[in-house]
Amino acid sequence: MFYKPSDGHGLPHNPFNAIVTPRPIGWISTRGRDGVDNLAPYSFFNAVAYTPPQVMFASTGTKADRDGTKDSVANIRETGVFCVNIVEYAMRDAMNASSKTLPAAADEFAHAGLQREPCREIDCARVANGPAALECRLTQIITLEGETNFLVLGEVVGIHMRDDCMVEGMFDVTKFFPLARLGYKDYAKIDAPFSLLRPDEIA
Repeated sequence: MFYKPSDGHGLPHNPFNAIVTPRPIGWISTRGRDGVDNLAPYSFFNAVAYTPPQVMFASTGTKADRDGTKDSVANIRETGVFCVNIVEYAMRDAMNASSKTLPAAADEFAHAGLQREPCREIDCARVANGPAALECRLTQIITLEGETNFLVLGEVVGIHMRDDCMVEGMFDVTKFFPLARLGYKDYAKIDAPFSLLRPDEIA
């Protein structure tokens, strides 16, 4: 099968998200100038640089009470900071609950039944007892093609790692099983990693 996105796919559901998989989930926490905390999962998320460490996520929708974007982007525009919480399999239901469209004044931490902890380097909350969290300062917001598509880039200025996820000096994903986004309504639990040596590492 071949199709041009501009012509439509003619299928019951859009296959694009099912093709570009698996994708890490950035569980983005922000705080507005009004002090209200927000928490929302984004599957257009990834790390993009080592030095300095940088991450990105893309927001692709809008809310009637946020003037052409969503709560996360609106808050980041106001404050210039955000936190990326890594989603573990055990928190899948809370992550899903936090994706519900709520009024801008609503607190998704409370809605999802999650405890929060303060970040250290930025004025923002993070998910308590999550396996890892990346405190970020905004570097730029890029307007993408499309009416409500925004790419948010940030520099990581603080990193939290849960102690039980550290094994012999390494961050071990098998201690918490990261959740990955697939297509449609599907997710995957990462529980069977394997290693490969790069050609330049082979003697």
